Amino acid sequence: MDRQFAQRRRRDLVVAAGLIVLAALAPLLVKDVYVQNIMVLTLMYAALSQSWNILSGYCGQISLGHALYFGLGAYTTALLFTRFGVLPWFGMFGGGVISALIAMALGYPCFRLRGHYFVIATIVIAEIALLLFQNWTFAGAALGIDIPVRHDSWLTFQFTRSKLPYFYFALALVAVAWFVTWWLEDSKWGFWWRAVKDNPEAAESLGVVVFDSKMGAAAVSAFLVAVGGSFYAQFVSYIDPESVMGFQFSLLMALPAVVGGIGTLWGPALGAVILIPLTELTRSYIGGSGRGVDLIVYGSLIVLISLARPQGLVGLFARRNKASAR
Repeated sequence: MDRQFAQRRRRDLVVAAGLIVLAALAPLLVKDVYVQNIMVLTLMYAALSQSWNILSGYCGQISLGHALYFGLGAYTTALLFTRFGVLPWFGMFGGGVISALIAMALGYPCFRLRGHYFVIATIVIAEIALLLFQNWTFAGAALGIDIPVRHDSWLTFQFTRSKLPYFYFALALVAVAWFVTWWLEDSKWGFWWRAVKDNPEAAESLGVVVFDSKMGAAAVSAFLVAVGGSFYAQFVSYIDPESVMGFQFSLLMALPAVVGGIGTLWGPALGAVILIPLTELTRSYIGGSGRGVDLIVYGSLIVLISLARPQGLVGLFARRNKASAR
């Protein structure tokens, strides 16, 4: 079993490297700006969902308030850049650290809650933060922040003539989030998280420090999500509380992992590749009527996928592997 596990991990790493190389070549074939925009958003949400999956999938602490960390990353970068001239790269790191610290501070009382009580707490905290930012004058309040575009440069991380730099940064972000998850999966923390998810009492009786493991998962997850928020702020050049801290962002982080396979290595990426293009295409082509047809189609497909494969789409590959082994 140890040999098979090691072989599977090496195979996952090789497959991931191959997919990253193929994805890096995709913009050479796709010239349409609209399609490139969908590709950037797909990669961004794949990274966000992978980060969300660390806390909610592996550790079992279902959060529907991760929009808080996404917004903190976006606002930290935007405020430092517009108010003090700090380069986005420093704001990106600073937003990640701030989000990790806040995640641990909020986790201190919230991780004493379980089940639906914890889920409700994460939603309430995120909504409170949204209201605070809507009334915070220094951060632009409800009007938000317009990030001035100076010139195309990696130094200021601003590009107006092409979306390819954003595409490659989003691809790098996905690669980092995936590799961090891959590395943690076989570490002490990864085994602790899965034990806490399955049975916290049994895990604690075997020496697992349950509270510390939850705090560690929250910090890593919040840091990576905040980096994604910083990237989004630079990508759109304008943010307001609703556009970066709304409840829809928490859902869009969770849905790819749930559809693809929560608590799995490949589930978030697979779910994002299916759901995000579906979201954008249905909104563009059948969302103009104002009757919500795009939402009906989108929601119906999610329900069908969930009913057909409750364990996620990665279960299809697991079943195929078992069949071939026989």
